Parts: sequence; C-alpha cells; structure tokens
Amino acid sequence: MALKSTVFKAALSIADIDHGYYADHAFTLARHPSETDERMMVRLAALALHAHALQTVCNGDGTLGFGAGLSDPDDPDVILRDYTGQARLWIEVGLPEERALAKACGKSDAVAVYAYQSSAEIWWQGIRGKLARQDKLTVWRIPTATSQALATMAERSMQLQATVQDGQLLLSNASTSLELACERWQP
Repeated sequence: MALKSTVFKAALSIADIDHGYYADHAFTLARHPSETDERMMVRLAALALHAHALQTVCNGDGTLGFGAGLSDPDDPDVILRDYTGQARLWIEVGLPEERALAKACGKSDAVAVYAYQSSAEIWWQGIRGKLARQDKLTVWRIPTATSQALATMAERSMQLQATVQDGQLLLSNASTSLELACERWQP
C-alpha cells in the first residue's frame, strides 16, 4: 500500500517592502512521504520571496502556487502562471539535475533554484559550467543551518508572517523568527 501525502495548511502574510507587495495568502501544502519538513519549508520560503511577481510580472492577474514537486519530476516545486496559463516563474528546491533545469528553462520565462543541502557546494561545482548557457536561470544558496531551522517551524496548521527587505526574508510564527539570507550563485 502506497503512503499518502501529509497535508499542511499555511496562512502566509507577506510584506515585501522591496517590491511594495503586501498580501495574505492561504496555501495547502501536500508533503510527499519522501519529503522532509526542511524541504517543504524551503518551498514555502521560496514562494514568499517571489510572491511579489504576482504583481510585478503578472500585474495581479496570475496564480502562484505549489506544483506536484516530488510526486511529478516534470512539475515545479512552485509555479507562477499568468492569466493565459503561461509559466512565468518556475522554482525548484534542492539539487536538481541539469536536464531538468534545461527543460524548465524551455517551459518558463524565468527559473529559480534554491539549493539548501550540505552537499550544495559540491553539486554547484559539478553543474555550474553546464548551466552557463541557461540565461533564464538564477541559483540561490540557503545555508544549511538556516534551512534546518526552517524545518522547526513546520506545523500542520501554520500562521506565518514573511517580511522581505533588502533582499532578505524574515519568516516568523508565534514563537520563532528566522532571517533567511540567500547567496546568489552565478553560472
């Protein structure tokens, strides 16, 4: 018998000072049986960092949500679509393969990767040269200690506040505040 996904609910209030975007979002996250709390929370943080694109890219006429992720390797972890259904932003978390990223770049206007595992530097050194021709791609590194701290914020029902200022994310709940500073890697 196959294991089922675990459902998490997140009420996310976003104040993106950098982009003048302020909104409340309600999300349902289906955590795949093989997905960790750390990965799920990195997906949520990546979404918070790019939520402004609903306004700045789609002029308020689009949808931002979670893809099938681990359930379907051809689906993004987070996706922004405009009103026509065109993928405007494709987000992957973890250490994706070059072929998957090339395919994502062909399907979307922009692709962002959030690498977060302790082996991210090794992955980056091995894949960096292969990604140099992908001009739609941006790669970010989340420090391991930060991604592990994000995992401690995972709850089945979450009330979170996300503040984006000076390119950094401050994610808070009733008991914890965590600053997320990502390092941008250039292919």
